[in-house]
Amino acid sequence: MKLTGGWRKICLAGMAAVLALAAAGCGSKSPLDPKNPVSLTVWHYYNGSQQTAFDALVEEFNDTVGREKGIYVQSYSQGSVSDLEAAVRDSISSKVGAEAMPDIFSSYADTAYEVEQEGALADLSAYLSKEELDLYVDSYIEEGRIAADGTLRIFPTAKSTEIMLINKTDWEPFAAATGASLEDLKTIEGVAATAKAYYEWTDGLTPNVPGDGRAFYGRDAMANYFIIGMQQLGVELFRVENGELTLNVPKEEIYRLWENYYVPTVKGYFGAYGKFRSDDVKTGDILAYTGSTSSAMYFPDQVERDSGSYAIEYAVMAAPIFEGGQSYAVQQGAGMVVSKSDERREYAAVEFLKWFTEAENNLQFGSVSGYLPVRKSASSVEQLDKVIAEKGLSVAPKTYDCLSAIFSQMDGMTLYTNKSFKNGSAARKVLEYNLSDQAAADRAAVAEAVAGGAGLEEAAAPYVTREAFEEWYSAFCDALDAAVNKQG
Repeated sequence: MKLTGGWRKICLAGMAAVLALAAAGCGSKSPLDPKNPVSLTVWHYYNGSQQTAFDALVEEFNDTVGREKGIYVQSYSQGSVSDLEAAVRDSISSKVGAEAMPDIFSSYADTAYEVEQEGALADLSAYLSKEELDLYVDSYIEEGRIAADGTLRIFPTAKSTEIMLINKTDWEPFAAATGASLEDLKTIEGVAATAKAYYEWTDGLTPNVPGDGRAFYGRDAMANYFIIGMQQLGVELFRVENGELTLNVPKEEIYRLWENYYVPTVKGYFGAYGKFRSDDVKTGDILAYTGSTSSAMYFPDQVERDSGSYAIEYAVMAAPIFEGGQSYAVQQGAGMVVSKSDERREYAAVEFLKWFTEAENNLQFGSVSGYLPVRKSASSVEQLDKVIAEKGLSVAPKTYDCLSAIFSQMDGMTLYTNKSFKNGSAARKVLEYNLSDQAAADRAAVAEAVAGGAGLEEAAAPYVTREAFEEWYSAFCDALDAAVNKQG
């Protein structure tokens, strides 16, 4: 364990035997004084019920363990993730009017990596024993080892993965009429085929109005589609070893991604209209989407159209994977990082984070927010039910069903996130927008041609050829290469 500050001096003053003991646990004696409590600030991006749940736990900590140990935590929402990241960057650069760096803040790995490069993050390995680290899901800890020497900089606090949510009410008449099955939605190819069938079925409901079929499916987080889709096909898109990035974009695997997102989108089988796909379900523009488990709370209870609204039921399924692909699912969700300061403040920050991630507390937060707990012992339906019963929690059925579904699937899936690298945020933006923006623009052109009297296949034909893919692929690779090699 790395020793810092006054503890280093104390340990060096002892004999060799004492020094060896200190190296194993010198930091175990608290530098805190309950009579002189340390006050910590936490910045996060939680809003609504998530913020309420987090603030309630902060208050509980302050009234119990915090009071006992001499730690007082104050939490502040900075708004959105982008607002939080901007506030942190302003603080680091000492921008005029910026607030001082918080003691703790929520951060995704790419942002944390940038802050770490500025030397602004505390080494959390100095405050956690091997036994304590072993309590956490291994891949969550590994994701936080973003320092050049492999030490821990991101404390896992709440994670998520992707799930598929379906408007079951509107699915049922379609399935009854066409023989479609939810089993078909287990693969990405099956989703594309089902979406085509749904478009044709809805188009057929109004035979006097050709070309007015509706989209079936959409997805949030296109970057996940690329990173996890490639992983399922046996390719690590961003391979990072010893801090060096190797970019892997083999054409045939990328073609499968293009064929199963761009083509269905251009033809109107997939759609993306509002800010999030849950918004599109609410307006009736799509029936199903792949999104974060934490999005479950936003899945609507009713569809609202200009002609009126009606209640809907939902179904929860695992996120689809490529046919014949490996069972990879995304590991995502911000952790908490601790600003580099002094031993007393860093120690206190880690004490709060350890308390927050105790199984009972973490599940209490997750049952409201839809986030997965981070300790191995907490990742089960039995533990979730126990905490709900003991705490008397009121949990939204959709959130409960999403968490339960993921817990039941975890043994058969591998959670994955790429390691952090320089310009990782820029590279992710290419994945997020390059293909989806192209698909949206080309869909608009196809829809205009259909409105002008062309058939769908005729209108879409120029956009879905192998030549069209080759042209896009070349531009995509150039954009990705420019992003990862960006200077400054």
